[in-house]
Amino acid sequence: MTAAQRKPRLPKHAQPQRGLPADDLSSTHDDLRAPNAFLMMLEGRAPWEFAALLASYPWLRKLPPGDGHPVLVFPGLGANDITTLALRRFLDELGYVTHPWGQGFNFGPRHGVLEQCSADVKRLFRHHAKPVSLIGWSLGGIYARELAKELPDHTRCVITLGTPFTGHPRATNAWRFFELVSGQQVKDHALLEEIRRTPPVPTTSIYSRTDGVVAWRCSVMEPGPLSENIEVHASHLGLGMNPLALYVVADRLAQHPGDWQRFEPHGARRWFYPQGSH
Repeated sequence: MTAAQRKPRLPKHAQPQRGLPADDLSSTHDDLRAPNAFLMMLEGRAPWEFAALLASYPWLRKLPPGDGHPVLVFPGLGANDITTLALRRFLDELGYVTHPWGQGFNFGPRHGVLEQCSADVKRLFRHHAKPVSLIGWSLGGIYARELAKELPDHTRCVITLGTPFTGHPRATNAWRFFELVSGQQVKDHALLEEIRRTPPVPTTSIYSRTDGVVAWRCSVMEPGPLSENIEVHASHLGLGMNPLALYVVADRLAQHPGDWQRFEPHGARRWFYPQGSH
């Protein structure tokens, strides 16, 4: 067996922490596989997740009110602002000031896309005189993470939903579509390493082990003082309207930026978030 074929061991500081079994983090970045056909079929439950959101709305509206800070929301690959409407309306009703990304369908980081996103963050920061929270669904979460690295002083926190920021892009069932619509190929290893780097602001990754589009390990980062992973039971297409995911989003946005604490469900909430934050 050659050195390239041997699977490297994680260093001590990167060993799995509470909530993640050792074998869940033993894979290298590039040996992950896209979700299987059964998980893809389970993506059909997304409409039921929207129905669950409507049913749970009275409970969700009892969450602590927002403080009025701006929140910029990025849609996933091939999606537009309509897909994030339920999420944004929910946060608006809580008292946050949400903003759509406003660039039509998300067909990847084509020419001028990230530059416009950066300009939008700066504009919102100036207008509200407050740092901006960035929420990204799937590919949109990559934008949120990269903007936070570029503009940490303008960013309050980052929340991603089913975002594949680690592992190889081919560990998703959308990589061919990404190459088709973006005109880019997923072969830049230096870029992939940069995407894996965690932003220097409070960062939360919400993921599902039954995600039928993205291999869930691609959405798990090494926990740190300002980073956490939170598992919910959801489909990839339903993450932005899943009541369990939206509860976490609202809880994270309510955190004071100078006193950020990990997500720790208490009481009956442990039934829905059995691992808490890890």
